Amino acid sequence: MTGWEMVAVAAAGLAAGSINAVVGSGTLVTFPVLLAVGLPPVTATISNSLGLVPGNLTGAIGYRRELRGQRGLLLRLFPASVLGALTGAFLLLHLPASAFEAIVPGLVALAVVLVAVQPLLQRRLAARRARAGTEDDLVDGAVRLGRGRVAALFAGAYVTGTYGGYFAASQGVLQIGIFGLLLREPLQRLNAIKNVLTLGVNAVAALAYVIVATDRVDWRAAGLVAAGSLVGGYVGSTFGRRLPATVLRAAIVVLGLVAITVLLRR
Repeated sequence: MTGWEMVAVAAAGLAAGSINAVVGSGTLVTFPVLLAVGLPPVTATISNSLGLVPGNLTGAIGYRRELRGQRGLLLRLFPASVLGALTGAFLLLHLPASAFEAIVPGLVALAVVLVAVQPLLQRRLAARRARAGTEDDLVDGAVRLGRGRVAALFAGAYVTGTYGGYFAASQGVLQIGIFGLLLREPLQRLNAIKNVLTLGVNAVAALAYVIVATDRVDWRAAGLVAAGSLVGGYVGSTFGRRLPATVLRAAIVVLGLVAITVLLRR
């Protein structure tokens, strides 16, 4: 790897860390760059997962205010995300890429649609619950969710964790699309949940890769991505928290569409 290639990888990590903190499609920046500097696809995926963890951490810390009152929900969803990450890591190491990538564009497209129509769907679901007399209860200032929605959230965390452990690109778009349908939370608070769960998924998947596939890690590339993403996560969370919900939603939809285009051309 030449000096300029090292700069390009670090810069891609910076951009990815910023994008992940705000939306969650940073891998669309780092993955092509890692391929361009000569890394094989699986090595690029594994090295990228390791490198993005520091950015996930700073992004989650930057959204700590939006995490207030969500501890109970995160404790329920985090184990599902971790289990999904382990499943995705296993699939990456044992299945051909074509076995999973065929459905990825469809998943991202579904997530984009869910994010775009989330306000309308939330209003209709709230009206339906009100007519049925099943409005959410408040317990100590926090929303108490019904068993059905808890189960759906758990399943959503597992599915997105599996996807994240396998490839990671647009994992955040999927999470916000699913969780936004099931939770009556502002978009920035959903983004905070996404940042914590993504941190868990990438950290667990990265640890699994280090333990069972050390020979497939390009440590220099991972280190360069990590250095860039560490700063990028802080920058992205600092400015992303200030974005109006409509702007943030538009950014998520646009990057989701970009992700679909890139994935279909691979």
